Amino acid sequence: MVADLIVIGLGIALQPFRVSAFILILSSKDGTRKGLGWILGWLVSLVLVIAVVLLITHGRPLRLRTAPADLVLIAKLALGIVLIAIAAVQWRRSDRPHTAPAWLARLDTMSPWTAAVIAAVAQPWTLVAAGAVTITQARLSGVGDWFALASFCLLATSSFLVLELYSVFAPAASTRLAALRTWLDDHGTQVLIVVCVVVGFWLAGRSGYLLATGQH
Repeated sequence: MVADLIVIGLGIALQPFRVSAFILILSSKDGTRKGLGWILGWLVSLVLVIAVVLLITHGRPLRLRTAPADLVLIAKLALGIVLIAIAAVQWRRSDRPHTAPAWLARLDTMSPWTAAVIAAVAQPWTLVAAGAVTITQARLSGVGDWFALASFCLLATSSFLVLELYSVFAPAASTRLAALRTWLDDHGTQVLIVVCVVVGFWLAGRSGYLLATGQH
């Protein structure tokens, strides 16, 4: 479970166009407050997903070699294939310019609460679903699993946390943040393709192997 959560968490954190949008939020009026709202919305949505999964499983992992355990692996296999398909679609559309979401036009009038709601909606839900499926293996009686879940949430939010702290403690670094946003806007599709391919093949390959060999 831990290895899967690390890979999925990194995939969530390395979403180029969401990071680019976050940099624009930081550059707006009262940007650090709006950035904090975004981070809280992002974290709360992840925590709610985890809470729902744990309520369903009662904090007990699925028993090995049972139908529910097989369904979890099949779901992860399917999500891995979906991510690979997303990468293929992005590859075919790589020559098209990325369209900025409409809410970016209202950055200066946006409240931190609005930023929080947008962050929750803007989650990469295919990856979040993969994380949710993986969390069905968590055992709440162990401190290690609690630590893994907390680390997953922090890892999935790490890119925004780093940028927020950088903006607060190095306010004169706006030029560097703007340069990073420009690079992401120019190369974001390629980054997204790499992320989807890596995470997709990890999930599909690992789940397919466990299903084929019965080692689950």
